[in-house]
Amino acid sequence: MKRSILFLIFTSFLLVNACGPKSHDKNEKLREEVIGVHDEVMPKMGQLKSLERRALSKVEEIERADPSDSVSVEEYKALAYDLSQAHDAMFVWMRQYEVEDGGKTEEELKEYLDSQMVLVTEVNVKIKDALAKAEEMLK
Repeated sequence: MKRSILFLIFTSFLLVNACGPKSHDKNEKLREEVIGVHDEVMPKMGQLKSLERRALSKVEEIERADPSDSVSVEEYKALAYDLSQAHDAMFVWMRQYEVEDGGKTEEELKEYLDSQMVLVTEVNVKIKDALAKAEEMLK
């Protein structure tokens, strides 16, 4: 009887461990999601700089045509600034992102990756917002 109970407990333990998702696997999936958010907008980095140049060119054009149109000049300067900040935000995030686990426990790694997901999502949104604004203004 004792052997049967021990066997059942041991078998249950093995089954739970074998079938349940490992925190390491969850962290790898989370890391892939973080990189996926990054990869979604990384190809648009050149577009950000190109649109920034177009916005600054528009500033010069307006200043030549109508120096008193300070409202439009400021709007395009603000657009150029937003595009530049979105571009810079990506590189700031990339410089601080740690590719290696660095000896973190699974729990510490999860917390780190969760925080990185928040940061990279903010960068992603900033880039998309700047691009949408530029698309609207630079038609």
